[in-house]
Amino acid sequence: MRLAKWRPYLLVAPAIIVFIVFFIQPIFYMIYLSFHDWNFISPDKTFVGLGNFKELLADTMFLEVIRNTLMYTFFTVLFSISISLLMSIWLNKQGWMYSFVQGAVFSPHIISLVSIAMLWMWIMDADYGLLNWILSLVGLEKVPWLTDPKTALPSLIIIAVWKNIGYFTLIIIAGLQSIPKHLYEAAALDRTPSWRRFAKITFPMLSPSLFFLTIIGILDSIKVFETISIITKGGPLNSTNTLVYYIYENGFIFFKIGYASAAGVILLVILSILTLLYFKVLSKKVHYQ
Repeated sequence: MRLAKWRPYLLVAPAIIVFIVFFIQPIFYMIYLSFHDWNFISPDKTFVGLGNFKELLADTMFLEVIRNTLMYTFFTVLFSISISLLMSIWLNKQGWMYSFVQGAVFSPHIISLVSIAMLWMWIMDADYGLLNWILSLVGLEKVPWLTDPKTALPSLIIIAVWKNIGYFTLIIIAGLQSIPKHLYEAAALDRTPSWRRFAKITFPMLSPSLFFLTIIGILDSIKVFETISIITKGGPLNSTNTLVYYIYENGFIFFKIGYASAAGVILLVILSILTLLYFKVLSKKVHYQ
């Protein structure tokens, strides 16, 4: 009897231990390091209090990194969901052609980020890239996609949107197919215009899927690292440096572990605030029935 009472706790204990060791403990250790000056090699850690945070907030490069991160996140999520919504409405039909296009659209999602980065480095190459070759065919000038501070961040947003569209489209198509048909039949009997059907039936019934994709899109965009590390390394002139790459750069290239940990704490705060805001504000607009 006594063992039966403790069995549920024993069953979940391994998962709880793994969660504490690999998720909770690193967060507290990062907060601890953010109050210290440490170069990752010396056994001594110098306590500096809020010194790392003051230095971060006074650093114009860090403020630029925050701006880049927010711009990248906002436009990536906005365009990914908007384009995916339009494509899913078009592709939500029966037929081999639509099935083929759905598969083709989804394929970027299963390609590794390294391969995607290498592919787009060729497509956006200023001298021999596919995009500039197409522009030259219609008489337009070449664009320095990845080497100009004005176009580098928008170019990375294009790559992120291209990768997201397939996954986002399939999630929205699944949402469209779960909408009860009798709602559209009732609207047809009332001769409701198509735009009103979308506003009153389709969009509200899709709100759980759109809410899920917004959260996933925000978290993935703020954590972007691989494409920046491979394609631009934060340049040119810090124009594509985002928060996660900035943390990596200071921690594992410049060995400023305390400084990088302080930036990590700020990233944690931003993620927590954004998640709470979205659950507080957008969850009220979500209709599950």
